[in-house]
Amino acid sequence: QTILCLPRSFEYSQKNAVLVPVAALGVGGMLVYWLRSRHKIKTIEMGDGWWGSGERPLKGKEDESIRPFKIETSDKEIEDLHSRLDRARYTPPLEGAAFHYGFNSDYLRKVVAYWRNQFDWHKQVDLLNKYPHFQTTIEGIDIHFIHVKPPYIPHGRAVQPLLMVHGWPGSFYEFYKIIPLLTDPARHGMNEDDVVFEVICPSIPGYGFSEAPHQKGFDSLAAARIFHKLMNRLGFKEYYLQGGDWGSQITTNMAQMLPKSVKGLHLNLVFDSRLGLRKMISVMLGAYLPWLVGLSREDVRRTYPFMQKNIYDLLRESGYLHIQATKPDTAGCGLNDSPVGLAAYILEKFSTWTDKSFLHKADGGLESKYSLDELLTNVMIYWVTASIVSSMRFYKENISKDPGLSAHARVGVHVPTGIAAFPQEIAHTPHTWAKKIFKNIVTYSYMPRGGHFAAFEEPKLLAQDIMHFVRKVEKL
Repeated sequence: QTILCLPRSFEYSQKNAVLVPVAALGVGGMLVYWLRSRHKIKTIEMGDGWWGSGERPLKGKEDESIRPFKIETSDKEIEDLHSRLDRARYTPPLEGAAFHYGFNSDYLRKVVAYWRNQFDWHKQVDLLNKYPHFQTTIEGIDIHFIHVKPPYIPHGRAVQPLLMVHGWPGSFYEFYKIIPLLTDPARHGMNEDDVVFEVICPSIPGYGFSEAPHQKGFDSLAAARIFHKLMNRLGFKEYYLQGGDWGSQITTNMAQMLPKSVKGLHLNLVFDSRLGLRKMISVMLGAYLPWLVGLSREDVRRTYPFMQKNIYDLLRESGYLHIQATKPDTAGCGLNDSPVGLAAYILEKFSTWTDKSFLHKADGGLESKYSLDELLTNVMIYWVTASIVSSMRFYKENISKDPGLSAHARVGVHVPTGIAAFPQEIAHTPHTWAKKIFKNIVTYSYMPRGGHFAAFEEPKLLAQDIMHFVRKVEKL
């Protein structure tokens, strides 16, 4: 009987010799897959789009040429503007109202008088054309951008491509003061060891000289995809990104979409509207035990009293947002027809978003940070392109889909990130809150002064922080 069992036990051991390693390999493979999937970086699907007029052509490749572009004006354009300024009607402000009711009409008369009699649009067009402008067609619409290369490259220094994206109600012009600091730092009093950039500043589609989308649905993801395609078309495989306002959302999406293409992401505004349990606890304890929830003294100073700074102030400053996120075309009709209305609507943001205390000034504090030529040049970019309505639509396309602008936060940002926190920004996001979204924060700077329009208002401070961030990333 024992002899008869030997062949069976031999067969059984043979089966074991095969099955056990196979099973071990299977279990091991599943374990490796599970571990790898845990650490796999989630990304946003890049997808594709068509924003041209009518149906997307079935045949034929899109024209990928990059065409030189020049801003031009005419006497007819200026005569039309002047006639509209001459016919403006004003409502007297309430006594002592300053900017509490919006743009003070007494000061608005002074701005319009300067605009009508002293502002030289021909001169400003020449100024705008001092940097090389281009257009290229992407997903059916013409994309405008400026591309500035360094005039001199120090021996052995690598040039870093940097895409800078504006927001609303700004434009590519916001970056005109910071560009020379980034492309030619040695000649502009920057550190001799600073990195050197070539800077690309596109206009968001529907803003300024970028064609407006003809189809519904153009959101920050579509803009992110188009700007990735733009950088690819310019021959860049890897590049740095910088943004504030909508530029922050777009560049963040770019980092979530193609992280391997993004060497680093620098922001001067962080979108964080999520209010989970951990953040609620942080808010409740932060004023009393900030160290317990990871808040610094500066975080406390900028964040509290919480209701005042994060609820009441935001409600006061966001009425425009509700209009633009629901019925932008209605309000846009008047703004597109009246240059005075357009100036009041845009410049009011350059007052209180630059410094909250400017609310109490009769002139909105506008000329304490900017010149009227600078402010009106930005307004003129919207006026001559009739782009105010299409720029306002960007709010509806984004916020109607995701009212809290938090859906993309679940993906996380894993590229090296630098954050410049300016004290007069509309809302403050402490480092401990930011790291829930941005998983690889390399620099976080409490800026000494400045507000929402950082590149326009404090170009040197912002340039220094960008350089500090990039130097750190390059050493990683």
